[in-house]
Amino acid sequence: MNITEVILLTLENPQRMVQGGYEIAPVRGLHRIQYRHQSRPDGEPRPARQSFLEVRTDEGIIGRCTTTMNAHQAAIIRQHAVGASVFDRERLFQLLHKGTRWVYQPPGWFGDFDNCLWDIAGKAAGLPVQALIGRVRERFAVYLTGGDMDVDGYLRHIEQGRQMGISAYKFHSYKGGRADAPIYRHVRASVGPDFVLLTDPVCSYDLREAIEIGHLLEELDFLWLEEPFHEQKMNQYQALCRELTIPVMGNEMLMHDIGLSAQWLIQGATDRVRANARHGTTQVLKLAHLAEMYGTNVEMNGQGGLFGLIHAHLGCCIDNTDYYEYFFNAAAGNRDQGADWGMLNGPLIEDGHIAPPEGAGWGAVWDEETFNSLVVERLGSTS
Repeated sequence: MNITEVILLTLENPQRMVQGGYEIAPVRGLHRIQYRHQSRPDGEPRPARQSFLEVRTDEGIIGRCTTTMNAHQAAIIRQHAVGASVFDRERLFQLLHKGTRWVYQPPGWFGDFDNCLWDIAGKAAGLPVQALIGRVRERFAVYLTGGDMDVDGYLRHIEQGRQMGISAYKFHSYKGGRADAPIYRHVRASVGPDFVLLTDPVCSYDLREAIEIGHLLEELDFLWLEEPFHEQKMNQYQALCRELTIPVMGNEMLMHDIGLSAQWLIQGATDRVRANARHGTTQVLKLAHLAEMYGTNVEMNGQGGLFGLIHAHLGCCIDNTDYYEYFFNAAAGNRDQGADWGMLNGPLIEDGHIAPPEGAGWGAVWDEETFNSLVVERLGSTS
């Protein structure tokens, strides 16, 4: 079965208006210059857009995934992939991975193409991807991620998660260690010893704060400390990992680059590794196997492609991973978002877990009429 087309589709939904972006803002109350982001207005409200990649074959099987790829990147894929066998997935991965430097793209740029090939392989075999890889669990535990709030805000958000059966929560905070410490203590006392807590200070600590807060997190039995300072400071991450017993996860802004992420693990600059399947399922699995050999975990970042479907599959076939990261305040958040683009079966949160569908490939179910009615640009189609 050979690839005949690689199509980049842009959809626009006039029923879902968006506005705004981010700007850089200073963090107050610290003894150093520190920044965070905050929302800003960005012109008039405009219809939301979402891109998809389709890989079509000479046997009529189509792989479809959400994508962050641009038209130039899709054209490179098209040049090298059309005419190739869909089962040459590893050869194509190696070609594009090793060739990234020579087409001047960032690492991981072709990941959504790789995801489409996994979709096709599953459909050809009549199996869901998680069964094709090898299932290790039927469903995947979820943690709810919160923004920068005060104690009461965090506790209200945790309670929203509990209404979905979620018993794990991750803080985001930009306030610095002095402000965070009493919040962590208060929340732990409120939720009890069995509730799982994690934190991501989003590069708002220096090394001293990270060590001091890290020891507090050990005392409070947090699961991990994520991205306490900027990833360029590899030597400081090595010092932090040597000092703490709580796992440190420091490669989020490097997770697109499998080589750098591997080196950080090898050099002791991170205890767990971050990954996101927008950089390709093949890449995530390679990193998971490396982490397994080091006796540690890979933890997937964010919702994941196809409105949660891809990370739901991978969470059920990777042994050394703990949680799916969830952002919505209702159990149907993934499903509602997917429905905006015609995907009918975004995975629900049930009893604090997420599970992939049993359909072949990624198992996405589409209202094709709705999907096609929203297409405003189609690049690479021969029909």
